[in-house]
Amino acid sequence: MPRFALVFLPAVLMLASPAEANKVFVSNERGNSVTVLDSKSWDVIATFPAGNRPRGITISPDGKELYVCSSDDDTVRVFDPESYEELHTLPSGPDPELFALNPAGSPLYIANEDDNLVTVVDVKTRQVLAEVPVGVEPEGVAVSPDAKTLINTSETTNMAHFIDTSTYKIVHNVLVDQRPRYAEFTADGKKLYVSSEIGGTVSVIDVSKPEPTIEKKISFAVPGVLPEWLQPVGVKATKDGSRVFVALGPANRVAVIDGATDEVLDYLLVGQRVWQMAFTPGEEFLITTNGNSNDVSIIDVKSQKVIRSVQVGEQPWGVVVAPN
Repeated sequence: MPRFALVFLPAVLMLASPAEANKVFVSNERGNSVTVLDSKSWDVIATFPAGNRPRGITISPDGKELYVCSSDDDTVRVFDPESYEELHTLPSGPDPELFALNPAGSPLYIANEDDNLVTVVDVKTRQVLAEVPVGVEPEGVAVSPDAKTLINTSETTNMAHFIDTSTYKIVHNVLVDQRPRYAEFTADGKKLYVSSEIGGTVSVIDVSKPEPTIEKKISFAVPGVLPEWLQPVGVKATKDGSRVFVALGPANRVAVIDGATDEVLDYLLVGQRVWQMAFTPGEEFLITTNGNSNDVSIIDVKSQKVIRSVQVGEQPWGVVVAPN
């Protein structure tokens, strides 16, 4: 073999190497724990205690801190994602349920279900920067890609509140259907999807205009499934905006939506009471938490097929994948 080929071959092999494994963290609401999976083998590699009723879960952009809403402890616990040791806690109001990190890594925006506030916390100084009064039973939280707008959904008020992150003032309120649970921006920041669990719809909001406007409401119909079981909760959109996935709760389905037309393309059968979802970093896979079957489903995003289920802890609720 010529000498140049000997030099060139390892480079080719390096380029063709498979994607690295990432840790997948699943909060188990009733199990009071976090289960850790390996995203290559899908084996459970660890389980550790995470306080009482852990729900919302996220990780810092550098992958060095894992944040967990310990709802019944009225606090946010911070863990080392490598050793699983608790590092410290962050202040929050009563019953923190979901939160979102500013894309810069701080602050953390926490929805406190029992006191109708969004608490803003600096994760470095561990100080509360602001408390933003919102509607009744705040839950969903999302930050726009440019970090200028914070969204909170209030379950009982049935609104998506648009909050200016520089002033912490509400600048718009958009009425959606009953019991909004989750909000998801597209990567370009032009659309916002808000799921309404009891209303059975996902509102598609155009946020590219000065006044946010509902352009469409997506509804769902699955043969053999009662309409009242079609309860949209978690929503995830691919970075290119081509696909949007919606967890449909007790329908045990994930809806696949065309991101260009916002039409439903398919329904994927997953575990029981599918709740939240997370992509692996390259969006090869989508992981769903299935609260009543105590497992997660692994969806191959390209083929839009469920390829595996993995048993985790009791009543899995939230999921996040460590960055590369």
